[in-house]
Amino acid sequence: MWTRAELKSKAKENLQGGYWALVVMALILQFLTGGGGGGGGGGTSSSSTSDEEMSEAIDSITNSSEAMTIFLTVLGIVGAVVLVALVIGMLLSYFVYNPLLVGAQRYFITATYKDATFNDFNCLGYAFKKGNYLNVVKIMFLRALYTGLWSLLFIIPGIIKSYEYRMIPYILAEDPSLSAEEAFRLSKEMMDGNKFDTWVLELSFIGWHVLSVFTCGLLSIFYVNPYMYLTYTQLYETLKHRASMDYYDHSIAGNGYAYSGSSASPYGNPGAYAQANPYANPYADPYAGQTSQSYATGEVFNPSAPIEEEIATVDPYSDPYKLPGDNE
Repeated sequence: MWTRAELKSKAKENLQGGYWALVVMALILQFLTGGGGGGGGGGTSSSSTSDEEMSEAIDSITNSSEAMTIFLTVLGIVGAVVLVALVIGMLLSYFVYNPLLVGAQRYFITATYKDATFNDFNCLGYAFKKGNYLNVVKIMFLRALYTGLWSLLFIIPGIIKSYEYRMIPYILAEDPSLSAEEAFRLSKEMMDGNKFDTWVLELSFIGWHVLSVFTCGLLSIFYVNPYMYLTYTQLYETLKHRASMDYYDHSIAGNGYAYSGSSASPYGNPGAYAQANPYANPYADPYAGQTSQSYATGEVFNPSAPIEEEIATVDPYSDPYKLPGDNE
């Protein structure tokens, strides 16, 4: 069982290592997740035109077929521009922003194992370089699609599903080769029984966001955002030990930072198991299973290779001092 205090304490420790790099990466992640927005305003002006004159002007425009044609044309152009902008935005989101989001999450996962540096910013392109780019695009698209479809039923199911699929970017950040079924299963398994607590964890940052308003957002940039993202990453690190993580063999934990193992398969990597087998016999004969010839020459015996007939018939009780030509 995890607590908010434990996650935040670990996040604060991570924040001490590579502070400025984490600040910049948090700013990038904030942009990728659409954390900012803007608005505009307009003004009004007075007019000396009477109500009757205004009414006559409106009637004349409405009844004019030429004015209506112009209006419809302008409306069509504006609609086309908006549609093209939406399509471009969607393409950028699915093919650029989402893979970058996965890379940013990989950076924060790495920051839980070692101090963050600007040299590790190549993590941003992780989803593009491993030959699994289209798989990442597909799974992130399905994540958005399923959440949207559940939201059409009612807003509550959509919110529940958004929390159920929350860990998918982190999972892909560790193994982008996973199938969609496996990625969704792992995220569901990790978030089972943790959706409400995760929501409460998010609410715990509201006070920080309110304080940030009084600093014109500077507090968010230089403290709240990296602190918050590191806390969410610690949540993932905590929950992933509950799931059957077969992808541990490809995870960040197995890439030289730390190997924390898995509750379901702590020795999923055969190479790691061979190097650190807790049940290995320290007194085992290193030449066990070799023939007399391989023992003498130092050659490693290959059990799959055919054994020559004369080797198989070597007499173990023969005279060790007898020369090969003595029988001739």
